[in-house]
Amino acid sequence: MTSDRPLKLLISNDDGISALGVRTLAHTLATAGHQVTVVCPDGERSATGHGLTLHHPIRAEQVQGIFHPDVIAWSCSGTPADSVKFALSAVLKERPDLVLAGINHGSNLGTDILYSGTVSAALEGLIEGIPSIAFSLASFKACDFQPAADFALTLVRKVALNPFPLPTLLNVNFPPVSSGEIKGVKITRQGLRRYEETFEKRLDPRGKSYYWLIGEVVEDIEQPDYTHLPPEVPTDVRAIGENFITITPLQYNLTDVQGFQHLHRNSWFD
Repeated sequence: MTSDRPLKLLISNDDGISALGVRTLAHTLATAGHQVTVVCPDGERSATGHGLTLHHPIRAEQVQGIFHPDVIAWSCSGTPADSVKFALSAVLKERPDLVLAGINHGSNLGTDILYSGTVSAALEGLIEGIPSIAFSLASFKACDFQPAADFALTLVRKVALNPFPLPTLLNVNFPPVSSGEIKGVKITRQGLRRYEETFEKRLDPRGKSYYWLIGEVVEDIEQPDYTHLPPEVPTDVRAIGENFITITPLQYNLTDVQGFQHLHRNSWFD
């Protein structure tokens, strides 16, 4: 994979095929000459994590008229992970150079990544051995995705010029500020983000009860230490609060090294 040729890019998301974020990202990359294929859920699939559709058929169809004319676009009835699986096995004739996800409307920071359909779409690419990048705009109110798409174009070029020794997932978040207010880019570690959550009981028009999960982010939470990186490496949560673009390398291996060492030292079952 080099930057002297157009890259084959697969893009998915969890906001749905019509979302402005994915349309802006695809348009920017296609305009730059890259070969872009978009396969997204046919509607909102936020917070679906890495769920797969196993007990229902997946329906898919090509989408016309809402993307750059050079973009091949499909909608899929499944999850973000389904969409990437479907694209790799049933849509693309050649393996893509990169799998991209987003641009998500809302952040994917800290523990958010465990629930994120956006990150899971990129993670599905990584599981298949393809370098992947997830992009998120850290606000539900901000609607200008172009600065993030412009940065995505730059980052894609850099990854092509400097490929990783092994396939890697980069989780990228953009602060919801103007380009002039962005302080720069920081390579970060995954932080901690908590919510005050509750299930609110409500009544439907027929008088039957249902429950709605509501919550707010807990601000200024103490960020955790990480023994395998220097203490000065900031968390994504902290850096985004200081108006930096954050880039956090992720992997799907969830082995807890400290937990393993504790079990090993204490010889629980020897």
